[in-house]
Amino acid sequence: MADSGNCLSRLWISRQAICSPLAYSKLSARLGKVGSSLAHSGERRFEKYATLNHTDKLLNDEALLDKVQCLTWQFFHDTTHPFSLLAPDRAIRPDRSAWQGTNVCTTGGTGFAVVALVIASERGWLSRDEALRRLLRLVACLERADRFHGAWPHFLHGESGRVIPFSAMDDGADIVETTFLIAGLLVARQYFHHPGREAELRRRIERLWQTIEWHWFERPVSDAHPVLRWHWSPVHEWSMNLDVRGWNECLLSYILAAASPTSPISSDAYHRGWATGVNFRNGQRFHDIELPLGPDGGGPLFWSQYAFLFLDPRGLADHHANYWQQNLAHTRINRAHCIANPHHHSGYGENCWGLTASDSPEGYAAHEPRLDLGVISPTAAVSAMPYTPDESMQALRHFHDERGTELCTPWGFIDAFSPDADWFADTHLAIDQGPIIAMIENHRSALVWELFMSCPEVRAGLARLGFRSGMT
Repeated sequence: MADSGNCLSRLWISRQAICSPLAYSKLSARLGKVGSSLAHSGERRFEKYATLNHTDKLLNDEALLDKVQCLTWQFFHDTTHPFSLLAPDRAIRPDRSAWQGTNVCTTGGTGFAVVALVIASERGWLSRDEALRRLLRLVACLERADRFHGAWPHFLHGESGRVIPFSAMDDGADIVETTFLIAGLLVARQYFHHPGREAELRRRIERLWQTIEWHWFERPVSDAHPVLRWHWSPVHEWSMNLDVRGWNECLLSYILAAASPTSPISSDAYHRGWATGVNFRNGQRFHDIELPLGPDGGGPLFWSQYAFLFLDPRGLADHHANYWQQNLAHTRINRAHCIANPHHHSGYGENCWGLTASDSPEGYAAHEPRLDLGVISPTAAVSAMPYTPDESMQALRHFHDERGTELCTPWGFIDAFSPDADWFADTHLAIDQGPIIAMIENHRSALVWELFMSCPEVRAGLARLGFRSGMT
C-alpha cells in the first residue's frame, strides 16, 4: 500500500532524475468586477514591470501584489510552447540565460497556466479575445495529445503531443496531473461564458472532461476496498503500484472523479481508500498548533495549496476535517518550524519561511519539517496568502524588498534559495509559479475559487462525498 511517504519518494527520485537543473542547462455578474477598472479602461501592459527589484520598496501592498502577479503571468506568457501553448516543466531565469524553449511540457503545470491566463484576462494584462485564442489553440493540442483511458501523462512533448516518460515505468496516464489540468480547463469553461467562439471553447472542454475514464483508475486492493491508482501504462499496466491515499495534494482527484458526469467513482473509494492512508489522520500538536490531517509537521506546503487553488476551503468540511482549519494549521506549523529553526539554518525567521517541493542545490526535493535542507521556496509563503495574509505579506516584502537582487527576475521570484549554501536557483517551475498568481488572486478577489465552485458537477461531486460548503 502506497502512502504519503511513497509520494515524497516519487517526487524526489523521479523529478530529480528527469528535471535536475543540470539536465536542463543543456459566472455571470461576478465576472468583470476584478478587472473592470483594468481591462475596460485600456489594457495595462505587463512590460511596465521590467523586473522585481529592491528599488520598489515604496510600492504599497496592493501595487506590489499586482506586480508580483503580473510578472508571474509573464513567466507563462513567455515560456509556453509556441506550437501547443503547453507549459514547460521549468525554465532558466531570463536574466541569466536566453530562454531557448523546451519540448518537455507539464500537464499539471499547464492547468495552472490556464488559471494564470484567466487571471491575466480579468486583470487586463491581455485581451479576452487573445486569451480565448490561446486557449482554443491549447485545447486543440490536448485533443490530439496522447491520452490513456482519457487521462494525460505527466509530461507531453510540446510539439508532437506524445508522452515523455516521467520514469522507467511511468509512460502512460497520470491521474493526479490530469486532475490539475482539467481543473484549470473547468475554470476557463466557467469564465468564458459568452456565445460564439467562447461557446465553442466550452463545448471542447466539456468533451475533454467527459472522456476521462475516472472509474478505470478505481481499483480494489488487498483489503477489498477500492482506491484510485495514480498511474497506468499501456506497457507496464499497474506496475507503478501507487495508490492515491491521503493526506497530500490529491484530494481534488477524488472530488473530480466523483463529479464526473460520465465515469464517476464510488464514494467508498474516497472514504475507505483515500481516507485510510497511513498518514491521513494526525490530531497531534506541533509548535502548540493542532494538526488534523497529515504526517507529523504537516508535510510540504504545496499539499495545502495545489488542490486549493481551485477548491474554496472557506467553510469546506466533511466528517474527516474542516479544510480551512487544516490548511491554516499546516501553514502556521510550517512557519513556526522555520522560526524555531531546530537545524540552525541561515536566514530563517519570521519573515523568511516556507518549505515546499522545489529545486535545491542537490536537485528537486519535497522540503518540509521532516526534510528540512535549509532551502526556502518563495512560492510556499506567498501562495499561503489566503490563510496567513499578514505573515505571507511580510515574507513577500522580505523576498522583494530585502532580497530582491538575489530572488527576483523578469518572471517573478526564482524557485528557491539556500542561505546556508549561498545558492540561488536559476530556475522557475510552472507548478511553483502557478500557485503564486492563483492564490494571490484568491486572497484578493476569490476569482478562481468562485469560478471553480460554480461548476455544477463540482458541487454534485462534493455532495456525493459528503462535503459541506457554502457553495453546495
